[in-house]
Amino acid sequence: MEPPSFHPCDEAVISTNDDASNCKRSAVKLGYWKDDYIGHFVRNPDRKAPEINRGYYARVKGIEMCIEKFFKKTGDKCQIVNLGCGFDTLYWRLREAGHMVTNFVELDFPNVTSRKCYQIKRNKVLLEKIHVEDGEVRLSPTDLHSTNYHIVGVDLRNIDEVALKLQQSEIDYNVPTIFLAECVLVYIEPQNCHNLLKWFAANFKTAAFVNYEQVNMNDRFGEVMLTNLRQRGCSLAGVDSCLSLDSQISRFLQCNWHGARAWDMVQIYHSIPASERARTERIEMLDEAELLVQLFQHYCISIAWIGDLFQDIEITVEKQLSSLNID
Repeated sequence: MEPPSFHPCDEAVISTNDDASNCKRSAVKLGYWKDDYIGHFVRNPDRKAPEINRGYYARVKGIEMCIEKFFKKTGDKCQIVNLGCGFDTLYWRLREAGHMVTNFVELDFPNVTSRKCYQIKRNKVLLEKIHVEDGEVRLSPTDLHSTNYHIVGVDLRNIDEVALKLQQSEIDYNVPTIFLAECVLVYIEPQNCHNLLKWFAANFKTAAFVNYEQVNMNDRFGEVMLTNLRQRGCSLAGVDSCLSLDSQISRFLQCNWHGARAWDMVQIYHSIPASERARTERIEMLDEAELLVQLFQHYCISIAWIGDLFQDIEITVEKQLSSLNID
């Protein structure tokens, strides 16, 4: 299989990692959630608007809640594969929480993983967490391999390359595996995305996929979001799967996943315990409450599964969704 050529929008897509990392660091500095590791990748972020901080809090918390539900099924006897990982710190946060999963693999463009490898290599705090007694840490300019943590540079549009990098990362196709993607699939052309999802479905015996992404992109607010991204050079090649929650679900079913569910971020926000929501709502006053509602309506989390282990995973949403308690 010939590797896809470098796309004109790849650089713009790569730059979204810096934006997301800065936003996460901004929210962490204000106390929305605890992350002692993001500061090793992002030093001095600009302070973001309150609705951006609240939105990223819901994004991080929503994915964490999904992972916790999977852990109740598997314990630490599972693999996590983080697609388009950027500077995400989940591995270190899980280790700090006492989780030592069987294997944790991160994939992204080589010029992203090279920057992440460089920061890990020069930082004792990050290195200590990935080093296991009697294990070794092997580094190249773009890849890092340790006993149960791997970060590899790869183009997700090239299935042969993905397969090779997973093999080098000692993936076991028979171990329950959780795939994570945050605003990744939307940047991949539909055929390449379908090839990737079909390959995962065909090769992993038991798997779940957690996808955070845009939704409801065919209304006026969605059109403005699309225009803003396109002006930055991001084409959103996979936007047709982001038109509704149903289209998010259909993407996985069309790619031979056994089932899928999806919730917009209004619902995800209302699945967070009320006391925890109240804590974060005291951090900052919102000037644009309606803007936060619109943002939440235009992002979602979908879950898909292979096998029957994860098929009953649900998000429990409060019945009253008329207000986000943000006044």
